[in-house]
Amino acid sequence: MIAIVGPGLMFKADQLILKMQFSFAIPAPIIPSMNRVIPCVLMRAGTSRGPFFLREWLPADDTARDEALIGAIGASDLLQVDGVGGGSTLTSKVAIVSKSSEPGCDVDYLFAQVGVGQRSVDTRPNCGNMLSGVAPFAIEQGLVSAQDGETTVRVFNVNTRSRIDVTVLTPERRVRYDGETGIDGVAGTAAPIRLNFLDAWGSVTGSVFPTGQRIDLIDGLEVTCIDAAMPLVILRARDLGLTGREAPADLDADLALLSRIEAIRVAAGRAMGLGDVSGSVVPKPVIASDGDDANSITSRYFTPRRCHASHAVTGAIGVATAFALPGTVVSGDDGRPGARAISVLHPQGRIDVEVSIDGAGPDARIQRAALVRTARKIFQGELHLPPYVFSKPPEGDKPMKQLIAPAVAAVMAIAAPLAMAYPDKTITIVVPTAAGGGNDAMARTIAQKLGPMLGQTVIIDNRAGANGSIASEFVARAVPDGHTLMLGYIATHAMNPALQKLRYDPVADFAPIGLVGYSPTLMIASPAVQVKDVKDLVTQLKAKPDKYAYASAGAGTAPHYAAELFKLATGTSMTGVPFKGAAPAVSDTIGNHTQFMFPSLFTALPHVKAGKLRAMAIAGPKRSPLLPDVPTLKEAGVDGVEVQQWYGFFAPAKTPKPIIDQLNKALNQILADKDIIKRMEDHGADVETSTPEQFGSLVKSELVKWKGVVQRAKLTAE
Repeated sequence: MIAIVGPGLMFKADQLILKMQFSFAIPAPIIPSMNRVIPCVLMRAGTSRGPFFLREWLPADDTARDEALIGAIGASDLLQVDGVGGGSTLTSKVAIVSKSSEPGCDVDYLFAQVGVGQRSVDTRPNCGNMLSGVAPFAIEQGLVSAQDGETTVRVFNVNTRSRIDVTVLTPERRVRYDGETGIDGVAGTAAPIRLNFLDAWGSVTGSVFPTGQRIDLIDGLEVTCIDAAMPLVILRARDLGLTGREAPADLDADLALLSRIEAIRVAAGRAMGLGDVSGSVVPKPVIASDGDDANSITSRYFTPRRCHASHAVTGAIGVATAFALPGTVVSGDDGRPGARAISVLHPQGRIDVEVSIDGAGPDARIQRAALVRTARKIFQGELHLPPYVFSKPPEGDKPMKQLIAPAVAAVMAIAAPLAMAYPDKTITIVVPTAAGGGNDAMARTIAQKLGPMLGQTVIIDNRAGANGSIASEFVARAVPDGHTLMLGYIATHAMNPALQKLRYDPVADFAPIGLVGYSPTLMIASPAVQVKDVKDLVTQLKAKPDKYAYASAGAGTAPHYAAELFKLATGTSMTGVPFKGAAPAVSDTIGNHTQFMFPSLFTALPHVKAGKLRAMAIAGPKRSPLLPDVPTLKEAGVDGVEVQQWYGFFAPAKTPKPIIDQLNKALNQILADKDIIKRMEDHGADVETSTPEQFGSLVKSELVKWKGVVQRAKLTAE
């Protein structure tokens, strides 16, 4: 037995801080502790806030870069308590700045919108508010030399491939943040920062009016689809039965309105040549109405599924452009060419935009747009990134082995093979839905037993969003060592992939571990809805289509399929309202914001027993012994709606077979536990186990089955 004890070792390479305190005796495994630390500047820019990074501070690989941004913001939960985000899309923004290679430009600016309560990063849109912090940041980081008095920085926006001149005050060649300029939505005053947009017209779609028209008809409403700094679809408030002066909270509470706006937005995206935008944040919808005078317009700007508390800068430029140009749904009375100041009124005040128009009538074209913002540096220092956001561990072995004495390196080489014993670190079970739903409860029930059985900590990682795609993509690209698992189900590995093209393959990218069980789909209603039974509901919907709205856990999920099959079988119409998981969908149905839903019995049963939801029918082949008085839909006169949900565990493809077999054995032992069986059955799920091969065959057959349903029912992801 050789014992080696050494002092703590710490070194810094490529912003990766590796700390190692070792005291071990062969043959004990050696597991280094790793932590990523990167420089960061947190800024309030316009009415937004977020971290600013030099590109070189972040991982070079785009996937690792996005994971770093997710960790920086703390995107995993709605409050973003584990990062610098503020629980809002306005404070979940990131600016990445670098020296520009574009001719005539000083710096490149890449904007990233990070998810709130979901691990996502979208670099398709631009943000004019965050843009106002780019020039001060670039000057202070030495990318641009400051002039005495004021400095103009030509910024190339990578997202939209457009140029913007940003002018900041730099007395004595130093950035000045304090001043007397105020902007609505921000307390106090600061130094003015002038943004002059030079060529943001049609920068995303190639045309200011990408449909070829200044007014289009979508869902019976006249709209203007415009690409001016930001792709927008603009609607008149009065056409929606609104004044246009509603508070954002009131608009957000009108789920039927939000659903209709989203349907129009998705249709507009296709018409604008943007393809399927259901998973994108562009185009942004705008509800517009008259302003206070001939030079103002009132706007309610959506981000895109919630109303902005104030207004986006790029959105204000788009609205002002539509107002200044003739022939749009919001054109003002003054269509003269030349420079003109336009005020965009929003819930917290106004944004004044100066636009310059060349030509008149159908030939009128936008030349430039300028406005004033402010910014403030909040702090500058080091940001510590949590390791759980990375699908692959940070690399540090090579520099570590170069620095450690040869004797220690030799000892580590001897111990390394022994460290491969599985499991040798925390196991993460990724759940594709929000905490509080049936999938989450099932995963946590199993995790409580799995940890002690394997001798390691097991944690639950809820990665809701994109109808399970975010979680599925994360696990598909995780290290295939058995330490990252997924509780998948019928939606992630059959229904959603059957409905639309995804960035993961439900068969090729995963190694099946084993089946957990089944749960029938239950048709439930809010207790407040005035419907006697299924027959009465069908009668009411035929008399008044879209009288009620149904909630789903997102497109491609079982509640979505079941509701659409119900509509098809009954020849009725209901407005669908998608949520990021079953838990929030159930919550809104309890509150009567949506009236019906088709969740799993496992998800809905506790609420039915508590009297918060009313069970209408079982969307399955037989009644449930837990609800013996509730008929099947077939018994209620509706045939062809049978959706049996299944659940199971997956690992990334290429996970070693011995690890898969070990996990399958542990899972089946847990599911043989009488207490576990009772807990599952009490919540409406029937336990059923399998071998990895049997579970893999089930996934393949279910995928074929639901592709057939999609074709026959002509279902879409919208």
